[in-house]
Amino acid sequence: MVISASDVRRSYGETVALDGVSLDIDAGEIYGLIGPNGAGKTTLVRALTGTTDPEGEVRLLGEDPKRADPQRLGLLPQEFSPPARLTAREVVSYYGGLYDESRDVGETLVDVGLTDSGNTYYEDLSGGQKRRVCVATTLVNDPDVLFLDEPTTGIDPQGRRDVWGLIDALADAGATVLVTTHYMEEAERLCDRVGLLAGGRLVAEGPPAALVAEHGGRPRVEIRADDSDHAREVLAAADYAFVPDERRLVVDDVAPDEVGDVATTLTDAGVAYDGLLWRQPDLEEVYLQLTGQTVGASGTPREVGDE
Repeated sequence: MVISASDVRRSYGETVALDGVSLDIDAGEIYGLIGPNGAGKTTLVRALTGTTDPEGEVRLLGEDPKRADPQRLGLLPQEFSPPARLTAREVVSYYGGLYDESRDVGETLVDVGLTDSGNTYYEDLSGGQKRRVCVATTLVNDPDVLFLDEPTTGIDPQGRRDVWGLIDALADAGATVLVTTHYMEEAERLCDRVGLLAGGRLVAEGPPAALVAEHGGRPRVEIRADDSDHAREVLAAADYAFVPDERRLVVDDVAPDEVGDVATTLTDAGVAYDGLLWRQPDLEEVYLQLTGQTVGASGTPREVGDE
Protein backbone atom coordinates (compact mmCIF):
# COMPACT_ATOMS: atom_id res chain seq x y z
CA MET A 1 0.00 0.00 0.00
CA VAL A 2 1.19 3.51 -0.78
CA ILE A 3 -0.84 5.07 2.05
CA SER A 4 -2.20 3.20 5.05
CA ALA A 5 -3.71 4.13 8.39
CA SER A 6 -4.86 1.91 11.22
CA ASP A 7 -7.05 3.11 14.10
CA VAL A 8 -5.85 6.70 13.79
CA ARG A 9 -6.99 9.03 16.56
CA ARG A 10 -6.32 12.70 17.22
CA SER A 11 -7.83 15.08 19.74
CA TYR A 12 -7.31 18.77 20.45
CA GLY A 13 -8.17 19.18 24.09
CA GLU A 14 -11.67 17.82 24.49
CA THR A 15 -12.38 18.04 20.77
CA VAL A 16 -12.07 14.68 18.98
CA ALA A 17 -10.89 15.29 15.41
CA LEU A 18 -10.24 11.66 14.43
CA ASP A 19 -11.85 8.71 16.16
CA GLY A 20 -10.34 5.44 14.96
CA VAL A 21 -9.92 5.93 11.19
CA SER A 22 -8.44 3.08 9.14
CA LEU A 23 -7.85 3.06 5.37
CA ASP A 24 -5.52 1.76 2.65
CA ILE A 25 -4.79 3.42 -0.69
CA ASP A 26 -3.14 1.62 -3.62
CA ALA A 27 -0.68 2.94 -6.20
CA GLY A 28 -2.33 4.85 -9.02
CA GLU A 29 -5.60 5.25 -7.10
CA ILE A 30 -7.54 8.48 -6.65
CA TYR A 31 -9.08 8.34 -3.20
CA GLY A 32 -11.50 10.99 -1.99
CA LEU A 33 -12.24 12.03 1.58
CA ILE A 34 -15.73 13.49 1.72
CA GLY A 35 -17.27 15.44 4.52
CA PRO A 36 -18.23 18.92 5.70
CA ASN A 37 -15.95 21.33 7.49
CA GLY A 38 -15.07 19.86 10.88
CA ALA A 39 -15.49 16.24 9.80
CA GLY A 40 -11.77 15.51 10.23
CA LYS A 41 -10.54 15.64 6.63
CA THR A 42 -7.69 18.10 7.11
CA THR A 43 -6.57 16.48 10.36
CA LEU A 44 -6.40 13.11 8.60
CA VAL A 45 -4.32 14.60 5.78
CA ARG A 46 -1.98 16.07 8.37
CA ALA A 47 -1.70 12.69 10.09
CA LEU A 48 -0.95 10.93 6.79
CA THR A 49 1.72 13.48 5.85
CA GLY A 50 3.42 13.59 9.25
CA THR A 51 2.51 17.16 10.16
CA THR A 52 0.58 16.10 13.26
CA ASP A 53 1.19 13.26 15.71
CA PRO A 54 -1.82 10.96 15.99
CA GLU A 55 -2.39 7.79 17.93
CA GLY A 56 -2.48 4.65 15.81
CA GLU A 57 -0.30 3.54 12.93
CA VAL A 58 0.31 5.47 9.70
CA ARG A 59 2.53 4.51 6.75
CA LEU A 60 3.41 6.56 3.69
CA LEU A 61 5.45 4.84 0.97
CA GLY A 62 6.16 2.12 3.52
CA GLU A 63 7.65 4.57 6.03
CA ASP A 64 6.66 6.65 8.97
CA PRO A 65 5.32 9.77 7.17
CA LYS A 66 8.02 11.95 8.72
CA ARG A 67 10.69 9.75 7.10
CA ALA A 68 9.07 9.43 3.66
CA ASP A 69 11.08 10.92 0.78
CA PRO A 70 9.77 14.50 0.30
CA GLN A 71 11.05 14.49 -3.29
CA ARG A 72 8.27 12.00 -4.12
CA LEU A 73 5.47 13.92 -2.43
CA GLY A 74 3.18 16.80 -3.32
CA LEU A 75 0.97 18.53 -0.77
CA LEU A 76 -1.59 21.26 -1.29
CA PRO A 77 -2.94 22.41 2.09
CA GLN A 78 -6.33 24.02 2.38
CA GLU A 79 -4.76 27.31 3.45
CA PHE A 80 -1.73 28.27 1.36
CA SER A 81 -0.47 31.80 0.68
CA PRO A 82 2.59 32.19 -1.59
CA PRO A 83 4.49 35.52 -1.64
CA ALA A 84 2.10 38.10 -3.04
CA ARG A 85 4.72 40.13 -4.93
CA LEU A 86 5.97 37.23 -7.02
CA THR A 87 4.46 36.50 -10.42
CA ALA A 88 2.69 33.20 -10.98
CA ARG A 89 5.74 31.97 -12.90
CA GLU A 90 8.09 33.03 -10.11
CA VAL A 91 5.98 31.31 -7.46
CA VAL A 92 6.01 28.00 -9.32
CA SER A 93 9.70 28.38 -10.14
CA TYR A 94 10.54 29.05 -6.48
CA TYR A 95 8.79 25.89 -5.29
CA GLY A 96 10.28 23.88 -8.14
CA GLY A 97 13.71 24.95 -6.93
CA LEU A 98 13.13 23.17 -3.62
CA TYR A 99 13.39 19.78 -5.34
CA ASP A 100 16.31 17.93 -6.88
CA GLU A 101 14.32 17.62 -10.12
CA SER A 102 11.27 19.54 -11.27
CA ARG A 103 9.03 19.93 -14.28
CA ASP A 104 9.27 22.79 -16.73
CA VAL A 105 7.56 25.78 -15.14
CA GLY A 106 5.90 26.90 -18.36
CA GLU A 107 4.44 23.46 -19.01
CA THR A 108 3.15 23.29 -15.45
CA LEU A 109 1.40 26.65 -15.85
CA VAL A 110 -0.17 25.42 -19.07
CA ASP A 111 -1.41 22.29 -17.30
CA VAL A 112 -3.30 24.32 -14.70
CA GLY A 113 -4.73 26.77 -17.24
CA LEU A 114 -2.51 29.78 -16.56
CA THR A 115 -0.91 30.15 -19.99
CA ASP A 116 -1.61 33.87 -20.18
CA SER A 117 -1.13 34.74 -16.50
CA GLY A 118 2.43 33.65 -15.83
CA ASN A 119 3.72 37.21 -15.54
CA THR A 120 0.90 38.48 -13.34
CA TYR A 121 1.69 39.15 -9.70
CA TYR A 122 0.08 36.60 -7.41
CA GLU A 123 -1.74 39.34 -5.49
CA ASP A 124 -3.37 40.55 -8.73
CA LEU A 125 -4.79 37.17 -9.72
CA SER A 126 -8.41 36.22 -9.18
CA GLY A 127 -9.27 33.78 -6.41
CA GLY A 128 -9.57 30.90 -8.87
CA GLN A 129 -6.29 31.78 -10.56
CA LYS A 130 -4.52 31.89 -7.20
CA ARG A 131 -5.77 28.40 -6.41
CA ARG A 132 -4.48 27.19 -9.79
CA VAL A 133 -1.05 28.59 -8.94
CA CYS A 134 -1.18 26.68 -5.67
CA VAL A 135 -2.07 23.49 -7.52
CA ALA A 136 0.87 24.12 -9.87
CA THR A 137 3.33 24.37 -6.96
CA THR A 138 2.13 20.95 -5.84
CA LEU A 139 2.68 19.40 -9.27
CA VAL A 140 6.00 20.98 -10.18
CA ASN A 141 8.09 18.09 -8.79
CA ASP A 142 5.98 15.47 -10.65
CA PRO A 143 5.13 13.66 -7.38
CA ASP A 144 4.46 9.96 -6.93
CA VAL A 145 2.01 10.71 -4.12
CA LEU A 146 -0.21 13.78 -4.15
CA PHE A 147 -2.28 15.15 -1.26
CA LEU A 148 -4.84 17.76 -2.31
CA ASP A 149 -6.89 19.36 0.46
CA GLU A 150 -9.94 21.02 -1.19
CA PRO A 151 -7.98 21.66 -4.43
CA THR A 152 -10.77 23.31 -6.44
CA THR A 153 -12.16 25.66 -3.83
CA GLY A 154 -12.77 29.02 -5.48
CA ILE A 155 -12.18 27.74 -9.01
CA ASP A 156 -14.89 28.24 -11.65
CA PRO A 157 -16.68 25.14 -13.03
CA GLN A 158 -14.58 24.94 -16.19
CA GLY A 159 -11.38 25.37 -14.21
CA ARG A 160 -12.52 22.66 -11.84
CA ARG A 161 -12.94 20.27 -14.76
CA ASP A 162 -9.49 21.22 -16.03
CA VAL A 163 -7.99 20.29 -12.67
CA TRP A 164 -9.93 17.02 -12.68
CA GLY A 165 -8.46 16.16 -16.06
CA LEU A 166 -4.98 16.90 -14.79
CA ILE A 167 -5.45 14.71 -11.71
CA ASP A 168 -6.80 11.93 -13.93
CA ALA A 169 -3.70 12.16 -16.11
CA LEU A 170 -1.39 12.00 -13.10
CA ALA A 171 -3.13 8.88 -11.80
CA ASP A 172 -3.02 7.28 -15.25
CA ALA A 173 0.74 7.86 -15.18
CA GLY A 174 0.98 6.02 -11.86
CA ALA A 175 0.63 8.73 -9.22
CA THR A 176 -1.41 8.05 -6.10
CA VAL A 177 -3.78 10.87 -5.20
CA LEU A 178 -5.67 11.61 -2.00
CA VAL A 179 -8.11 14.47 -2.40
CA THR A 180 -10.44 16.00 0.18
CA THR A 181 -13.61 17.65 -1.03
CA HIS A 182 -17.13 18.63 -0.07
CA TYR A 183 -18.16 18.79 -3.74
CA MET A 184 -20.09 15.56 -4.32
CA GLU A 185 -19.95 15.94 -8.10
CA GLU A 186 -16.18 16.21 -7.86
CA ALA A 187 -15.92 13.02 -5.82
CA GLU A 188 -18.23 11.05 -8.14
CA ARG A 189 -16.46 12.27 -11.27
CA LEU A 190 -12.89 11.97 -10.06
CA CYS A 191 -12.42 9.30 -7.42
CA ASP A 192 -11.93 5.55 -7.74
CA ARG A 193 -12.96 5.17 -4.11
CA VAL A 194 -14.24 7.56 -1.47
CA GLY A 195 -14.36 7.56 2.30
CA LEU A 196 -17.21 9.41 4.00
CA LEU A 197 -16.04 11.18 7.17
CA ALA A 198 -18.39 12.41 9.87
CA GLY A 199 -17.41 13.43 13.37
CA GLY A 200 -13.92 12.02 12.93
CA ARG A 201 -15.17 8.58 11.90
CA LEU A 202 -15.08 6.85 8.52
CA VAL A 203 -18.74 5.89 8.19
CA ALA A 204 -18.51 4.25 4.74
CA GLU A 205 -15.93 3.54 2.07
CA GLY A 206 -15.98 2.26 -1.51
CA PRO A 207 -16.43 3.21 -5.17
CA PRO A 208 -18.94 6.06 -5.49
CA ALA A 209 -21.36 4.06 -7.65
CA ALA A 210 -21.31 1.14 -5.20
CA LEU A 211 -22.02 3.41 -2.24
CA VAL A 212 -24.91 5.05 -4.08
CA ALA A 213 -26.35 1.66 -5.01
CA GLU A 214 -26.07 0.38 -1.42
CA HIS A 215 -27.08 3.44 0.58
CA GLY A 216 -28.52 6.08 -1.73
CA GLY A 217 -32.02 4.75 -2.03
CA ARG A 218 -34.26 4.88 -5.08
CA PRO A 219 -35.03 7.59 -7.65
CA ARG A 220 -37.23 10.31 -6.25
CA VAL A 221 -39.09 13.51 -7.07
CA GLU A 222 -38.59 16.77 -5.22
CA ILE A 223 -41.69 18.94 -5.20
CA ARG A 224 -41.81 22.71 -4.79
CA ALA A 225 -45.40 23.39 -3.78
CA ASP A 226 -47.18 26.47 -2.44
CA ASP A 227 -48.57 24.36 0.40
CA SER A 228 -46.16 21.48 1.07
CA ASP A 229 -48.26 20.08 3.92
CA HIS A 230 -51.32 19.82 1.69
CA ALA A 231 -49.25 18.26 -1.11
CA ARG A 232 -47.88 15.70 1.33
CA GLU A 233 -51.38 14.80 2.55
CA VAL A 234 -52.66 14.34 -1.01
CA LEU A 235 -49.72 12.16 -2.05
CA ALA A 236 -49.81 10.12 1.16
CA ALA A 237 -53.49 9.36 0.51
CA ALA A 238 -52.41 8.06 -2.92
CA ASP A 239 -49.94 5.70 -1.19
CA TYR A 240 -46.77 7.57 -2.11
CA ALA A 241 -43.83 7.28 0.28
CA PHE A 242 -41.47 10.08 1.25
CA VAL A 243 -37.78 10.57 1.88
CA PRO A 244 -37.21 11.77 5.48
CA ASP A 245 -36.30 15.40 4.87
CA GLU A 246 -37.98 18.18 6.83
CA ARG A 247 -36.56 20.88 4.54
CA ARG A 248 -38.08 19.59 1.32
CA LEU A 249 -40.97 17.49 0.08
CA VAL A 250 -39.36 14.48 -1.62
CA VAL A 251 -41.37 11.54 -2.94
CA ASP A 252 -39.48 8.27 -2.86
CA ASP A 253 -39.24 5.51 -5.46
CA VAL A 254 -40.51 7.30 -8.56
CA ALA A 255 -39.40 5.95 -11.94
CA PRO A 256 -38.96 8.44 -14.82
CA ASP A 257 -42.21 7.37 -16.47
CA GLU A 258 -44.12 7.81 -13.19
CA VAL A 259 -43.39 11.53 -12.74
CA GLY A 260 -46.51 12.37 -14.74
CA ASP A 261 -48.63 10.35 -12.31
CA VAL A 262 -47.32 12.43 -9.40
CA ALA A 263 -48.13 15.63 -11.28
CA THR A 264 -51.62 14.40 -12.16
CA THR A 265 -52.33 13.45 -8.54
CA LEU A 266 -51.43 16.94 -7.37
CA THR A 267 -53.31 18.71 -10.17
CA ASP A 268 -56.47 16.67 -9.66
CA ALA A 269 -56.45 17.60 -5.97
CA GLY A 270 -56.02 21.29 -6.78
CA VAL A 271 -52.50 21.49 -5.33
CA ALA A 272 -50.44 24.30 -6.87
CA TYR A 273 -46.75 23.57 -7.35
CA ASP A 274 -43.81 25.42 -8.91
CA GLY A 275 -41.97 22.40 -10.23
CA LEU A 276 -41.14 18.72 -10.01
CA LEU A 277 -37.49 17.68 -10.02
CA TRP A 278 -36.77 14.02 -10.72
CA ARG A 279 -33.33 12.79 -9.77
CA GLN A 280 -31.29 9.71 -9.16
CA PRO A 281 -29.71 9.33 -5.72
CA ASP A 282 -26.11 10.53 -5.44
CA LEU A 283 -23.34 10.75 -2.85
CA GLU A 284 -25.16 13.61 -1.17
CA GLU A 285 -28.06 11.24 -0.52
CA VAL A 286 -25.64 8.58 0.74
CA TYR A 287 -24.10 11.04 3.19
CA LEU A 288 -27.56 12.12 4.31
CA GLN A 289 -28.73 8.56 4.88
CA LEU A 290 -25.61 7.58 6.85
CA THR A 291 -25.06 10.71 8.92
CA GLY A 292 -28.30 12.67 9.01
CA GLN A 293 -26.40 15.64 7.57
CA THR A 294 -26.13 17.33 4.23
CA VAL A 295 -23.03 19.14 2.99
CA GLY A 296 -23.63 22.59 1.53
CA ALA A 297 -21.62 24.13 -1.29
CA SER A 298 -19.60 26.02 1.33
CA GLY A 299 -18.74 22.80 3.15
CA THR A 300 -20.91 23.72 6.15
CA PRO A 301 -22.65 20.71 7.71
CA ARG A 302 -26.40 20.91 8.06
CA GLU A 303 -28.56 18.59 10.14
CA VAL A 304 -31.74 17.36 8.50
CA GLY A 305 -34.54 19.53 9.81
CA ASP A 306 -32.34 22.58 10.47
CA GLU A 307 -33.81 25.84 9.33
